[in-house]
Amino acid sequence: MERLGKNLGGYLGETIDIRAVLRDVEIAAQQNGWSSETFYDTGEFKLFALHRKPEARRQKPEARVYISTGIHGDEPAGPLAALKLLQENDWPEHLELWLCPCLNPIGFQLNSRANAKGIDLNRGYLNPVSVEILAHIAWLERQPKFDLCLLLHEDWESHGFYLYEQNPDGKVSFAEKMISAVEKICPIDLSENIEGRPAKNGIVRPNILPKDRPDWPEAFYMITQKTRQSYTIEAPSDFPLQTRVNALVAAVNAAINF
Repeated sequence: MERLGKNLGGYLGETIDIRAVLRDVEIAAQQNGWSSETFYDTGEFKLFALHRKPEARRQKPEARVYISTGIHGDEPAGPLAALKLLQENDWPEHLELWLCPCLNPIGFQLNSRANAKGIDLNRGYLNPVSVEILAHIAWLERQPKFDLCLLLHEDWESHGFYLYEQNPDGKVSFAEKMISAVEKICPIDLSENIEGRPAKNGIVRPNILPKDRPDWPEAFYMITQKTRQSYTIEAPSDFPLQTRVNALVAAVNAAINF
């Protein structure tokens, strides 16, 4: 599979009607037993989280999993992957799940990485100033700790799919499992250096101390406050949109089926 060669200096690929996508997300969630909580309403868009409890016959979940996407408005595969996962409804019955299907809807309307004020929301979790991230953090603070976090993204410069793993306690890794699932669908970025960090077989395991970095992404907030195992999953934007969607879905399914 060859790159499309569309992205010159930024994302110039397909866009989505985020209103329609989120409408379909809410329909699929309601049909399949998810509850929904709005944690911020701009008047034009609302930010909401979905929650799915494990099967009723189980008194408690074996694991709690958090999934988020749509924090960058020029990464359309994430919200579409969330929609596909909800429509397929093939979730392991032992999991309790939380899903934020789009953290920056106005960004998709603008086809912009940032929000309406030009703020990159995924750099504001240490000293938040944007109303979206302040509201998201307030919602997260009301949730329990998660066993696993999956953050769905795209990279317009990437040669293929890759992921970041944060696993400071050395728990059983899901990284290789996700790569194995995705490589059947989408090329893997086999570069030895990705985004300035050593990589191997599409896996980046950065040795970064969050306290030493002022511009926290969501992943840093999650690993310090809400979980001890987190994956930032990056689909390659210079490939067909459906390929990117399928890659993200495959990665999520590989991680949660444990």
